[in-house]
Amino acid sequence: MFFRLFFTSLLLGATIILQLGKSPSPLAEPLLVLYGLITGIFLLSFIYAVILPRLKRGIIFAYVQIAIDTFVVTLIIFVTGSFASIFSFLYLVVIIYSSMLLYRKGIMVMAALCSIQYGIMVDLEYYDFINPFIMEGSVAAVHYPWSQVVFKILIIMVACFAVAFLSSLLSEQVRKTKKELLALEERVKRVEKLAYMGEMGAGMAHEIKNPLASLAGSIQILRKEIHYNPQHDKLMQIVLRETDRLSALVNNFLLFAKPQVAKVEKIKLDRALAETVKLFEKDGSCFGRVKITEDFAPDIWIEMDPMHLRQVLWNLLLNAAESIDGKGHIDMKMYPLKHNYAAIRIADNGCGMSRELLKSIFDPFFTTKPSGTGLGLSIVHSILESYNTWLEVESTVGKGTTITLPLKRIDPPTSP
Repeated sequence: MFFRLFFTSLLLGATIILQLGKSPSPLAEPLLVLYGLITGIFLLSFIYAVILPRLKRGIIFAYVQIAIDTFVVTLIIFVTGSFASIFSFLYLVVIIYSSMLLYRKGIMVMAALCSIQYGIMVDLEYYDFINPFIMEGSVAAVHYPWSQVVFKILIIMVACFAVAFLSSLLSEQVRKTKKELLALEERVKRVEKLAYMGEMGAGMAHEIKNPLASLAGSIQILRKEIHYNPQHDKLMQIVLRETDRLSALVNNFLLFAKPQVAKVEKIKLDRALAETVKLFEKDGSCFGRVKITEDFAPDIWIEMDPMHLRQVLWNLLLNAAESIDGKGHIDMKMYPLKHNYAAIRIADNGCGMSRELLKSIFDPFFTTKPSGTGLGLSIVHSILESYNTWLEVESTVGKGTTITLPLKRIDPPTSP
């Protein structure tokens, strides 16, 4: 907005100064129009500044604002000579800064709008329907051959669309880079948060684990030594079950806080995936309820700890199965990517998640399941961080979730 004010004031101010040197009166008609243009631009900028903070849908306002700017540029060109004006390049300026606000489709719309306005204005001037202000030393379009007029219109049109295309490429690249930087920033913040919680929680987990083991052992000894009582035995079973559950929770937290040292091996990925799926299909969370379809590309190898890979896949499949209410299906696919990467994609038709929930899925103890611990995806994230990879999650409420895991490929071993 401030750039628009500065740029147009500079150009029109310089034009006014030049015209004052040639015009007999500072109130000549062309100068009055230029005064009005500068006043109008400042007034529009003030209106934009007042309206913008109150708008919820800024993209519509951006379209309206830039469209008005194209009309202002057309008026500037008209009052400075139309066909003979030196300010036709202002269309390109409008198109370039529109790329900062609009996507490619919108930029092309603005390029078309500029081209149409310029073509109509010059045609009307050529056929003597309008009489623009002709500056000293300039010649109106009506005095040029039709071929030269058409040629200039085409030049302006080609320039508008060429600049629109190039600036859209740059703006898309900038948006992509900005999105990647924001994602990287989120990952760094998450890692710092997890590292802090891991250091603090690891000590606490050890302190909890030792009394739990003593408690469970004492209950088992008492159960054997005291006289059998059905009511007491039932209470002891509850205590033992809950201590086992707490022990499993502590073990999971320790695994999240301090993952085991990786024993990296060369793994044939399709074989490892098929084995994990075969085991998971027999699990109670999946058996007879969820159908898993497989599509694995052959001859793709990675380097990873087999236990880490199995744990990652198991947690992802378990989350997918538990998100499905009743019967459903999970589509599991593995395929090669560019730059020596492969991807594992797990898609379910479960309940899905909102954008707000997606921001927290890797946070420790965050869960949407009544019986969940909220550590499954945190453990997965912690493991994958050690391999310099990540999860890409897409989800739609009521439709399901798709998780993509990129992994670095290696050359197949000479003797698999």
